[in-house]
Amino acid sequence: MANVVLEFKASAGDSEPQSRPVLIVGQQSSLQQVSWSQIKGKLQPVVSKEIWQAALGALNPNPTDSCPLYLNHATVAALPSRVSRHNSPSSAHFLSRLVRSCLPGGNNRCIVMVCERSDVFASSCAIARAFPIFTRRSTASRRAEKKHVTLEFVLLSQCSGPLVSEVFSSVQCLSNAADGVRLAARIVDTPCNEMNTDHFLDEIKSVGTELGITPVIIRGEELKQRGFGGIYGVGKAAEHLPALAVLSHTPDGATQTIAWVGKGIVYDTGGLSIKGKTTMPGMKRDCGGAAAILGAFSATIKQGFKDNLHAVFCLAENAVGPTATRPDDIHTLYSGKTVEINNTDAEGRLVLADGVVYASKDLSADIILDMATLTGAQGISTGKYHAAVMTNSEEWEVACVRAGRSSGDLAHPLVYCPELHFSEFTSAMADMKNSVADRENAQSSCAGLFIGSHLGFDWPGVWVHVDIASPVHAGERATGFGVALLMALFGQASEDSMLNKVSPLGAATNMSGDHMERDCKRRRLV
Repeated sequence: MANVVLEFKASAGDSEPQSRPVLIVGQQSSLQQVSWSQIKGKLQPVVSKEIWQAALGALNPNPTDSCPLYLNHATVAALPSRVSRHNSPSSAHFLSRLVRSCLPGGNNRCIVMVCERSDVFASSCAIARAFPIFTRRSTASRRAEKKHVTLEFVLLSQCSGPLVSEVFSSVQCLSNAADGVRLAARIVDTPCNEMNTDHFLDEIKSVGTELGITPVIIRGEELKQRGFGGIYGVGKAAEHLPALAVLSHTPDGATQTIAWVGKGIVYDTGGLSIKGKTTMPGMKRDCGGAAAILGAFSATIKQGFKDNLHAVFCLAENAVGPTATRPDDIHTLYSGKTVEINNTDAEGRLVLADGVVYASKDLSADIILDMATLTGAQGISTGKYHAAVMTNSEEWEVACVRAGRSSGDLAHPLVYCPELHFSEFTSAMADMKNSVADRENAQSSCAGLFIGSHLGFDWPGVWVHVDIASPVHAGERATGFGVALLMALFGQASEDSMLNKVSPLGAATNMSGDHMERDCKRRRLV
């Protein structure tokens, strides 16, 4: 599916299945509300109304099901009838699987998605995940012809029950979000011999050029001279120099400053605390946080964003070499705090600590969100589908969970308790060590606390840490996870009405008026 062009249209038009194979997908109850007149143009003459109704009656989703309508040219598929409170109402993960397994073959295909308006954004991003871009299969290189997949939504009326077709004003938003998801997945899928720090900087420059933004780049020895001991210490042994890069959107009339900080470890050998032969493969994905932020920044700015938004990329390759950081080395990070290295494979927190402090000191950010494939323990804490979220704000913790449900990029909170957990980093030689003493004591929480400690636990702004180590991939393919989550979480500051609606911020909350007055830095988005 690497050579697929994904197109969103208000109406895909009519065409018989032999000419344009079609997949019709939705919850069974939603599919049953579709009138024959709405979909017959995509099925006739080979599929009759009776066959369509019989297929709907034959569906028995547990949790999903599908039924061929005509050979391998037309299929109807059903999503789960209900989901739990910790899942997305869009059933985004099931939708991606159904598209991968049920979409008929061909060079010109159509997907008809039947859903509620509130599920359109999440469904679009889920479908985009089913079409990865990167491949190096020799057969793919010989196939120059692009395959087209057209996506049309049929919406259920929110008020009266009958189903209505609506013309979208937000087709461009869906297209940009899908492009962002696929961009992030492509970067994560690309191996380090084609996606080192130089290549990643090229990707950042390319997005900057498209948006009319010139990135700020600090590289190599300049990182050391300016005090970025975390990024420099992690990446100094690699052939390709480490870097901190920043894309900045600063519109007139902005009332606050937001910074997204991404971990961009283009390959993680573990350094001298080297990984084993079974745990090192797949470490090309350790740039998943930075890739998601790049994809989300591109899509978000294209839709218009009212506030200052900075994307900060902490890029390095954690390589082995004569100049590699050793266990027992002590580095001074950009915060001025000293760190005794007791595990060179706990490198992501070092680069992110520099990144979040740069966002605070140099960019004067009110809200800082860091995103990273930080800990293998994340998968144990929250599983393969839910990112782990830690934040100094209860309101933002709730907002992240809600944004996960509305975007399909699910999220679940970690314990935030620095007074109990930060002692795991106690060092006799420096301000802290970089890895915990007890690996059975909330590892993912502790890793996040290390990053937050460089801002300071009394920092007055909003800090959010998102660990996406497991959901960044499904099997051997990247998912582009994080793009939809960021777009939804900060959608209230977007100029796009669809993103406004999927955002949990700006809506009614349980915060009191007095609390809102005191907490002015959080007022606009919360």
